[in-house]
Amino acid sequence: MERLKEKILRAPDLPGVYLMRDSRNQVIYVGKANSLKKRLRSYLGRDLSAKTMALMSKAYDLEFELSANESLALLLEANRIHQFKPKYNISLKDDKSFPLVWISGDKFPSISIVRKKKHDSGRYLGPYTNAKLLRSALKIIRRNFAFRSCWNMPEKSCIYYRINLCQGPCIGKISPREYKQVIDNIILILEGKIDLLVDKLTKLMRAKAQEKDFEQAAVLRDQIIVLSQMRSVQSSASRKSQLEDLKNKLGLEVLPERIEGFDISNLSGKQAVGSMVSFYNGFADKNNYRRFRIKSFAGIDDYRMLAEVVRRRYSRLMKEKAALPDLLLIDGGKQHLLTAAGVLKELDCSIPIVSIAKEKENIYTIRGRLVLGLAKDSPAMNLIRAVRDEAHRFALNYHHILRRKDLIGR
Repeated sequence: MERLKEKILRAPDLPGVYLMRDSRNQVIYVGKANSLKKRLRSYLGRDLSAKTMALMSKAYDLEFELSANESLALLLEANRIHQFKPKYNISLKDDKSFPLVWISGDKFPSISIVRKKKHDSGRYLGPYTNAKLLRSALKIIRRNFAFRSCWNMPEKSCIYYRINLCQGPCIGKISPREYKQVIDNIILILEGKIDLLVDKLTKLMRAKAQEKDFEQAAVLRDQIIVLSQMRSVQSSASRKSQLEDLKNKLGLEVLPERIEGFDISNLSGKQAVGSMVSFYNGFADKNNYRRFRIKSFAGIDDYRMLAEVVRRRYSRLMKEKAALPDLLLIDGGKQHLLTAAGVLKELDCSIPIVSIAKEKENIYTIRGRLVLGLAKDSPAMNLIRAVRDEAHRFALNYHHILRRKDLIGR
């Protein structure tokens, strides 16, 4: 309880979502608030309801994700409830009066808020806990992703088209294919998949710029800016939570602000390469990525390749007296870990190190396999996966570049 109390007292006076976990690290309740500080401190009061007392008796840990405002926190709350299905949010399943977002099954779908599901071809998202906040959230979305809200398609444009809140499908101002893309983007926002949408729109913006369609590229740029603002606060808080969880789970002395991850890629011993990615405060720091082409030998030996890459990286940092990372992550099993650790010992370089096995995703430390306290959906595990996946992607990308140069000479 002291651990939980300490986190509650450190909660910021900002809007966002909070997740309560039990002693097995399972999410048991998700809530939102305009002020996390005020809402969470209310759990420390004396006049608690029976349900709240039952929740607090099971709660062991806490994490929170910030949002730009309470309306957007509502969307995040619904997404997390759908993701984790917490025990103490059961009322959302039982009570039929909570609002839903309904997307009609028309050629040009309409979006509106309803209270009950009907047997139709439309799609329903939710439920959400507050109709007023849901309307506010849809207004924010609609300013940048204009959509139709009328129940029946009119024969002429309405006021919403004239104030740029509708794309004008009734008068042929947008094709069904283009309008579907808008609706798909809105669904991604409502489902909390803003990172995926930003990546999608960024690629499209670059394509439009190459086609010299600068007007559409500017529209996409503005949408990306808004989405980035929507996700930046909650993402930073989420990453901070991951770093703290990783520090606690691995027993590190300091917060692992700088993490460097390594992977090896080769095809039958040809074009063997190593990659090193760098994460700072939980985010990819691409300016500090490094690529290594294996030089010391030819053939297939992942351990020797890994040893060469780690040795080259940290012998240079030691020589330059540069800052060392707070944590090393190796993509591989126990033997990969011991290989890299051996090189660090040889260099008299003291850096905490862990590895993640490919298949079962077991986490290894020098002391042995880490099983307890690292659930598959824990913040620490999600950060480890992010670093591992990025290292693998970066190594594979470099490997493909070298193969292409070998085949076509460029």
